[in-house]
Amino acid sequence: MRAALSEPQYPAPVAIQPPGHGDTPHHPYLQHHFDNMPQQAEASALGMWVFLVTEIMFFGGLFLVYLVYRHQSPLGFQEASHHLNVYWGTANTAILIFSSLTMALAVRAAQTSQSRGAQVGYLVSTMILGAAFLGIKVIEYTQKFRDHIVPGPYFQWEGLYPKPAEQFYSLYFAMTGLHALHMVIGLGLMTVITIMAWRRTFDTEYYTPVEVAGLYWHFVDIVWIFLFPLLYLIGRHYHAG
Repeated sequence: MRAALSEPQYPAPVAIQPPGHGDTPHHPYLQHHFDNMPQQAEASALGMWVFLVTEIMFFGGLFLVYLVYRHQSPLGFQEASHHLNVYWGTANTAILIFSSLTMALAVRAAQTSQSRGAQVGYLVSTMILGAAFLGIKVIEYTQKFRDHIVPGPYFQWEGLYPKPAEQFYSLYFAMTGLHALHMVIGLGLMTVITIMAWRRTFDTEYYTPVEVAGLYWHFVDIVWIFLFPLLYLIGRHYHAG
């Protein structure tokens, strides 16, 4: 009998891995559409900057409207501004400056893998300062309603320029109200970030959420730095003619 011919043996196929695959362990917070953590961080920061540019254009429109109406009646705007409490405005400015400091320290704590207590402490301090800012705005708004200088059918003004005063307070409530809304959103973001920090999420390799939230918080603070002199300081030395 003729010996059965054995089938030729071929080596098992070897899977070809893409370059760099398997060189480093996959980070648990690395999204599948990014190659590495630095690329993901850069994309996140770029996305926040693009968003902030749209916010700048949005607030810029309000600032432009303010400048147009103020140019039409500078004395009327000064008279209306004179009735704002500059001390409350100064206190809120100081509060937001300190909140920017605590926010920067929170970002630094995450970047350097500091303890959970340090990260949470800085974030909670930022939230307390933000809440204090909103509390002062509630006091100011309450005073405006009590004095009947809220634009609308019940607006009352005993000065020389009632129409410009109503225009001023329309812009005051629009600009400070929109800013306060951004602050409320910021507090919501800080709450989420604080919970993540409490769960020991952030370290030297992954701190993007804290950094991006910090950019948003600093933007809100900078907007107030412009609002404070435009609304509170223009009538500081006003004297009725």
